[in-house]
Amino acid sequence: MGIVKRSGAFMDIEKVRHHLGLIYPECDCETLSDKAIAAFGVGADNAVARFDCLWNEKDVLMITYGDTFLYENELPLRTLKRFLDSYLGDLFSGVHVLPFFPYTSDDGFAVCDYDTVRPDLGDWSDIQEIAADYRLMADVVINHASASHDWFKQFKQGQKPGVDYIKTAEPDDDLSHVVRPRPFALLRETQTTDGVKQVWCTFSHDQVDLDFSNPDLLLEFLSIMGRYIDAGVRIFRLDAIAFLWKEVASSSIHLPQTHEIVKLMRTLADMRDETIILITETNVPNHENLQYFGNANEAHIVYNFSLPPLLLHALLSGRSEHLRRWLSEVPPLQNGCTYLNFTASHDGIGLRPAVGLLSQDDIDQMLDAVNMSGGRVTTRTAREGGEKPYEMNITYFDALKGTLEGPDAFQFERFIASQTIMMSLRGIPAFYVHSLLGTENDLDRLQRTGHNRSINRHQWDYAILSGHLSTAQSHHARVFNELRRRIGIRIGQPAFHPDATQYVIQPQSGFFGFVRQNVAADQRIYCITNLQKAVRTLSLIDLNLDATCIWHDLLSDTMLEAEQDHMDLAPYQTLWLCEKNDC
Repeated sequence: MGIVKRSGAFMDIEKVRHHLGLIYPECDCETLSDKAIAAFGVGADNAVARFDCLWNEKDVLMITYGDTFLYENELPLRTLKRFLDSYLGDLFSGVHVLPFFPYTSDDGFAVCDYDTVRPDLGDWSDIQEIAADYRLMADVVINHASASHDWFKQFKQGQKPGVDYIKTAEPDDDLSHVVRPRPFALLRETQTTDGVKQVWCTFSHDQVDLDFSNPDLLLEFLSIMGRYIDAGVRIFRLDAIAFLWKEVASSSIHLPQTHEIVKLMRTLADMRDETIILITETNVPNHENLQYFGNANEAHIVYNFSLPPLLLHALLSGRSEHLRRWLSEVPPLQNGCTYLNFTASHDGIGLRPAVGLLSQDDIDQMLDAVNMSGGRVTTRTAREGGEKPYEMNITYFDALKGTLEGPDAFQFERFIASQTIMMSLRGIPAFYVHSLLGTENDLDRLQRTGHNRSINRHQWDYAILSGHLSTAQSHHARVFNELRRRIGIRIGQPAFHPDATQYVIQPQSGFFGFVRQNVAADQRIYCITNLQKAVRTLSLIDLNLDATCIWHDLLSDTMLEAEQDHMDLAPYQTLWLCEKNDC
């Protein structure tokens, strides 16, 4: 990680004042900036150096809940650390532990205490132990809080500070333009000591939206983030950040104040410790998602939300044109910015990021295939009225049970292809724990909770899982061991550095391909996948490979013969072709 000298603290303070002046033009921004800097924990010894590279090809993340693994008489966070150390320590650099705070709903995303680790999971010492060995990502659930949070209780009683922290509206306000991710009423009628109030609820009536027009609330969250840094957090996932600032008669998504708050957080993070990373969670169409890079002064990383539905469609249909067109139109990245590539997470496979990239017929066919594989579909309220599909709820492993024609015998091969393509793309790969383990749909949990997302939030008995992983014929072991093998190969290739060049190539129909090239390390890798369930012949002539080089497939550890002009690929086989002297 290279280090270069950065500008002095005076310029950073001016930037903080600038951000706050745009967010709160009527406030005394000099005083407010001092409070913001202190709240975030920036001290006189900060702001001394800038790291010019925050990641490399060895960075791989796992996404998990704190209680995904349950072991008798052991707190789940300690069991998670056991799993990381026993199975992933040599391959994974970081872990995203989903909200580990006391909550009332949405599996952690209705937080009722931001400063406490759930006692049934462990405590802050367990979080610190994980952070000591892995780059820790944690959520800042910033758009809303639980209706059981003290702030909302204070709001109902007319007490400070909560009375000033909750976002409300009037019954006759024009809210017709508000973008909704859920299919129920936006406003929650709430009895308070000052009469009935209409509380804004973007996600659920147990998740009350917070009012960031009050700068004291922003200072609260800056202080919360500062305390998380003290506990070892180095990556902040800004949950539902796009909805942060609301205004009547607007869409209340991506408003300028929201972007300015992200810029403020970025400036403060750079002032305190430039190894701190911000990632924005914006499950929206691709062109909207990319806005959160700003001018390399907002998020360091954005989720590659368009990838999961496009990749799923390509493997279900055996067609690459939509995936290829999207990849060819992805703009160049600014220095200090990259993507988080993933196929699955604790949420469903979002459909809004596919808007404009897949036709309605393509989406409908994909929904039919997901239904055939035991999945569910969650809807949202459309701006024009009525409900529209919002996300597909299914494990990514089961989503690839078959093709658009139905289930077949190639689930394993198809799934491994999906993960291999994902980890080959420019950016940092992130594996949801249930993708690593080949977990199937949890229909029992779905039935118990009545929530579609529960289908992909299985909790493993650690002893049972260990048995599966030690049994070679188990599909869990097959998936896990093959992904470990491929990750082990990947992290040794400079061409897979998140900043390395990427460009699309044009193999014949039914194949998907692109090249990763690290000029500084003099390595390039051709990544080509057969998207169909038949053995297919790949023309090497069409790839225009340098005939003077010896080419080696890293995944099969085989050499191409001199003057070889074609190659047969098994169903869903991927090649990582590189020049022998570079591998």
